[in-house]
Amino acid sequence: MQNMHRFMQSRRRWLRWGVLSAWTLPWLVPPAVVAQPGPASAVKILAASDLKFALTRIAGQYQKETGQTIDVSYGSSGNMARQIQQGLPADIFMSADEDLVLQLARAGVTRASDTGVLYALGRLALYIAPGASIEPDVQLVGLRRDWDQVHKFSIANPDHAPYGRAAREALQTLNLWSLVQPRLVLGDNIAQATQFVGTGAAQAGITALSLVMAPELKGQGHYVALPAHLHKPLRQRMVLLQSARTPAIAFYAYLQQPVARAVLAEYGFVPPP
Repeated sequence: MQNMHRFMQSRRRWLRWGVLSAWTLPWLVPPAVVAQPGPASAVKILAASDLKFALTRIAGQYQKETGQTIDVSYGSSGNMARQIQQGLPADIFMSADEDLVLQLARAGVTRASDTGVLYALGRLALYIAPGASIEPDVQLVGLRRDWDQVHKFSIANPDHAPYGRAAREALQTLNLWSLVQPRLVLGDNIAQATQFVGTGAAQAGITALSLVMAPELKGQGHYVALPAHLHKPLRQRMVLLQSARTPAIAFYAYLQQPVARAVLAEYGFVPPP
């Protein structure tokens, strides 16, 4: 009976979240990328999942202005980079870790072995689940004080997700890693890690500021942006891949224009230096 009660509570949380069909289900897809079928003429982008809301908006603006279809698949940067090397077709790769782009350039799978463009610096946020009374603060004092409320703590998998690595570094800097480790639940990517907190499957977690700032999550828990000095910079780089076509080159240029960068800034991304 107790297990059934827990199940029904969890199910109600999912239904209360209300945006299941809009954006939660695509994030449940395991490892890396699900390439959605689209028109053959569509610009195909593989993008880090911290871009889910910002890039969807930018792509929508561009399609409205030009009529060009943009087909984006989201996942963890590490998994996508590996699949690109294995031959996954795409025009543009937008990574949350610039080193992955540089590795692809050295492997000869980017256009003219180009090393791409730094498009933003990412930020972390402490995210508290709806209904939890933990007070978010930049030094995670409230998290430590109310740790007995936390049965699961969510981050992205540090093995292949840059935001997961940065979260681990931040927790280590604040001497909280050993406390958190036994209760960790790992998302395959940062979007899934965010989902765990938003649905209450985890009571707290460290995620991308760009996701918790999205209007789609308004009122779903609370958060605080974490200081950048707690971890190595999240330098996010994009690149044209070897098979990139002319429409992709045009959209790649658009992503570097003020109109696109303004949208990224709205979602908490720091403009490149």
